[in-house]
Amino acid sequence: MATLCEKILQAHLVEGTYEKGKQIGIKIDQTLTQDATGTMAYLQLEAMGIDKVKTERSMSYVDHNTLQSGFENADDHKYLQTVANAYGVYFSKPGNGICHQVHLERFAAPGKTLLGSDSHTPTAGGIGAIAMGAGGLDVACAMAGRPFFLTTPQVVNVNLTGKLRKGVSAKDIILKVLQLMSVKGGVGKIVEYGGPGIESLSIPERATICNMGAELGATTSIFPSDEITKDFLKKQNREDAWVELKADEDAIYDEVFHIDLDALEPMIAMPHSPDAVVPVSEVEGMHVDQVAIGSCTNSSLRDLTIVGNILEGKQVDSSVSLVISPGSKQVLQMITQNGALSNMISSGARILEATCGPCIGMGQSPITNALSLRTFNRNFYGRSGTLSAKVCLVSPETAAASALTGVITDPRKVDFELPSDVDAFMIDDSMILTPDCDKEKEIVRGPNIKPLPINTPLDDHIHKKVMIKVEDNITTDHIAPAGAKVLPYRSNIEKISEFIFMNNKPDFDKVCKEYGGGYIIAGANYGQGSSREHAALAPMYLGIKAVIAKSFARIHKANLVNFGILPLTFDNEADYDTIDEMDDLDINNLDQLAVDTPLMVINQTKDKTYTVHHGLSQYDIDIIKAGGTLNYIKAMQ
Repeated sequence: MATLCEKILQAHLVEGTYEKGKQIGIKIDQTLTQDATGTMAYLQLEAMGIDKVKTERSMSYVDHNTLQSGFENADDHKYLQTVANAYGVYFSKPGNGICHQVHLERFAAPGKTLLGSDSHTPTAGGIGAIAMGAGGLDVACAMAGRPFFLTTPQVVNVNLTGKLRKGVSAKDIILKVLQLMSVKGGVGKIVEYGGPGIESLSIPERATICNMGAELGATTSIFPSDEITKDFLKKQNREDAWVELKADEDAIYDEVFHIDLDALEPMIAMPHSPDAVVPVSEVEGMHVDQVAIGSCTNSSLRDLTIVGNILEGKQVDSSVSLVISPGSKQVLQMITQNGALSNMISSGARILEATCGPCIGMGQSPITNALSLRTFNRNFYGRSGTLSAKVCLVSPETAAASALTGVITDPRKVDFELPSDVDAFMIDDSMILTPDCDKEKEIVRGPNIKPLPINTPLDDHIHKKVMIKVEDNITTDHIAPAGAKVLPYRSNIEKISEFIFMNNKPDFDKVCKEYGGGYIIAGANYGQGSSREHAALAPMYLGIKAVIAKSFARIHKANLVNFGILPLTFDNEADYDTIDEMDDLDINNLDQLAVDTPLMVINQTKDKTYTVHHGLSQYDIDIIKAGGTLNYIKAMQ
């Protein structure tokens, strides 16, 4: 009666009892980092004092911050390469591709556990792995051989029937799921796909669906490992990694959704949320200024070959800027061979390198007040780098068709050929460096790499002011913005703290410094989006001691705990409305912090008292009391 994910999780269980809602610790087989989060992860790994990583395979990818407009990014890349070599981590050089695309191609395997310091690590669920995003510190702990702790999730089944029609894609499936479940509907859950409809979906298509499961707030998403999985691995010359994996026929799920692929139509997520989904037919004809195709969601060989086929012999509309990013060097080499790249260039598309690029705000910001169609996974406010832009999420088919017409266009109205299956993928791992673990070689640290800020143990009392109050669905992009101006400082917490909440409260860092930090008050689903731990680490540096919210996104709550910030939820959500910025709040008797025990928050300014809960395990409480995970580990050594 076991689901697929239950089988894999229980096979990796090392601490706790597998009981839904309870905390468990699992063994991690593989890890990945990327350069926007990796520098902090490896600084934390160094602080743990181990000689070599203890996983089956750990990978360090450079794919986010490849614009080298100053020394900062280049210096960080050199640090990442040299520290990876010292600790036994394989290093994927800039230009080799986006971490999730490359990992799917070359390393992800059915039945394995993968932990990545990027929220879209669940991409590998398309190949039958339990792949989860986490903060860099959690990934560093996994590299050091420590278990990864999570709450045993509920399991949601999405039953697919029928077959996608031409012009409708896997991106439309996950947009439909987002329409059904919302950006917080997956919190505390794993989404498991099944049904006869999966038999027509390739591994890249399955990976697209799992990739955007992160936008549901889900712990991860997963497909069975079947003959389609075996065929993909064989073509990647990795057939020995295949194992058949599927749920029991009588598996019991907590929720079930049904999607008829025969009836599905092209979908679009409107600004500024991935779940603001409507059919393309409802907004067809709206003028388009920019189209961006790529990202870890939609940059596979299949996706870009389809784009090339749509563009073949045609010209991009004169009012549209079309940019295309291949997902990996493998994809770029193969679209060069099959003619898709030539079709793109001839049509007037601009070809970017095989990186995340515009998806993370690193270049290609649209014009003022633009409507930008993107095949990415997120359209949060300001993420594109242009605050006035309206960003929509679409499939590669819809994006390419719209680039040709200059307006949002249903791709079923455009004539194009579907790509043929390839006999084998082009394999060239020359840009992946194998470590020699030579500790005599220098680990190179540029001047922008600063020491880790360390928190102090939790005080018995927190008497502080409210530094900021924010609404529902605040993302980590709101807290710690991405983009070319900010991300070069990812290894310099003192500097990056100046940008915290820059689009919500520009003087946030100054107010925190004036008052010695304090509280953050937030609405529901606080911290959704990217796994970047800077959204917890920088507030900790600024003196934030607790966040009181209606609810939290999974990864961000874990990051708050990792850095010793107390995550609290209102018992009565209406209490949120009675608190204002600069109110004086008191929490006492934190020395008695215990499992399943509420806390009382006294609002001295409003003369009100609130009941809040933390929902922490004893392990989490021990970390909070120590002032964070690094302090806790050092105390245990």
